[in-house]
Amino acid sequence: MRRILLLAALCSALATAKAGDEYESGFLTTPLNRAIARGMEGTATAEGDELQYGRDVTRFVSAPQFGGYLVGQYTYTDQKGQHGGEGFSSRHIRAYVSGSVLRDFRYRLQAEFSGTPAMRDYTLEWVHWKEFAVKVGQFKRPFTFDSPLNPWDVGLGGYALPTRKLAGYSDYSGGANTNGRDQGLLLSGNLLPVGEDRHWLLRYEAGIFNGNGINRGDNNRKKDWIGNVQVQPISGLRIALFGWKGTLTSEGVSVGRNRWALGACYEKQGWTARAEYIHHSGHKTTDYNATTQTWSGIARADGWYAMLGVPVTKWFQPFVRYDAYREGAKWSGLKNVFSVCPNFRLHKNLLFQLQYNHIFDKLNAADRHCNEFWAQAYIRF
Repeated sequence: MRRILLLAALCSALATAKAGDEYESGFLTTPLNRAIARGMEGTATAEGDELQYGRDVTRFVSAPQFGGYLVGQYTYTDQKGQHGGEGFSSRHIRAYVSGSVLRDFRYRLQAEFSGTPAMRDYTLEWVHWKEFAVKVGQFKRPFTFDSPLNPWDVGLGGYALPTRKLAGYSDYSGGANTNGRDQGLLLSGNLLPVGEDRHWLLRYEAGIFNGNGINRGDNNRKKDWIGNVQVQPISGLRIALFGWKGTLTSEGVSVGRNRWALGACYEKQGWTARAEYIHHSGHKTTDYNATTQTWSGIARADGWYAMLGVPVTKWFQPFVRYDAYREGAKWSGLKNVFSVCPNFRLHKNLLFQLQYNHIFDKLNAADRHCNEFWAQAYIRF
């Protein structure tokens, strides 16, 4: 019993450290995971046992960790022509499972059931060394601090506006919403432990991706190259430079996606602060006129945001954020969003958010100023 609990705890800790709250178990799955661990008693091995390899090996496998969560949402807007907004809706209904085989190999699966069911993540990762890990499958692109966060940890009811436009959501270049994900191969590692807490000073992530988003094969002969280098001068403070060089092909039109971002992120003792600038070079797919075989548009865009979360109590944390996004990287294409979002985390598996957004959009001549109100409830099951 001691051995299986030790290995299951190790697997759960690794998954939590890497993927965040999204892979934690909830009200229903916690007893399920414990029952599975008890049922697997005697089939797993302790950490110090010598590894064996071969198709007949049945040991050296952790108990799988199941989980899931749902996010319900209410939205209202006074923007002209929107008829008050969507009202009540389900933002996410997700289920996932993670575990390890032969200690060094971790797997994860995550599916979305809100709207049209679809696979979100499927990964296999080799983690023998913290300095060099290899991940293959479908997962979040390593671009910006904001995008790889799961919805529980963003702090507000959605990702920042420049993240949504320039990191593979409602993307500037065109194509379908890919939730910031793609299929590919990623190399990563933490280097140079420093300080009394031995936090890493340098982290790197470098990947090659199809460039065509989730659940699709490659549709051109080019790949997307995405990576970042992060420095952590003091514990909790990360400063990073991100790069993305790729090509998007949609409906027979190919456009370049050449992007870079500079950001800083601080997370410690309940305080959260993030700020990033993102720049894009490349046309939209809609800029191409097939009849005249010519391009229009400016082929540039940029944006930035800054956010702060303050730990008032263990269960109450308000967040504020300022977003800016510019079509054509010009002030004439500016869109601003100022957001206030108190978070009420009454339990680790229960979170409520109330969010107010004030939007100023120079490109919306009919209604440049509007207001939004969101209410969201998160629960892990």
